[in-house]
Amino acid sequence: MIDLQSDQFFMTEALRQAQRAYLAGEVPVGAVVVSGGRVIARAFNQVETLKDATAHAEMLALTQAESALGDWRLTECDLYVTKEPCPMCAGAIVHCRVRRVVFGCDDKKGGAAGGGFINLLQQETLNHQSTVTAGVLAEESRQLLKTFFVEARTKSRTSGSN
Repeated sequence: MIDLQSDQFFMTEALRQAQRAYLAGEVPVGAVVVSGGRVIARAFNQVETLKDATAHAEMLALTQAESALGDWRLTECDLYVTKEPCPMCAGAIVHCRVRRVVFGCDDKKGGAAGGGFINLLQQETLNHQSTVTAGVLAEESRQLLKTFFVEARTKSRTSGSN
């Protein structure tokens, strides 16, 4: 039986979005926002497609969720994202007052949710702190990113040698 309320279920939905990013040639990160036990927003990285450095999966999903709820405050919402949010996304998460953030793999160099170099989501001096759950389907998330970057480096080497 599938538990439609489980972290793994919703992270699988985020991984589907990450796959869409991968197929579009974007860094494969996906995000979903859940409210009342149902997905109200889905997004994947679209930085290259939109030529917009802020078009991270989290940012796009937060904007969709705000539209779905008709409010910028997401106090009853949970964000599921395949990779630990960066400082920009963590800042937006705090400002939107997201209740909980669940992420897959950590980002040791640029993560801002406790798995990397800083934890903005639980910074006591900010106006809001989110509960954080790390490592849900981490290996699946990490493997998709690893495959993407190996392929990107291979393409770069082969196109650079012609």
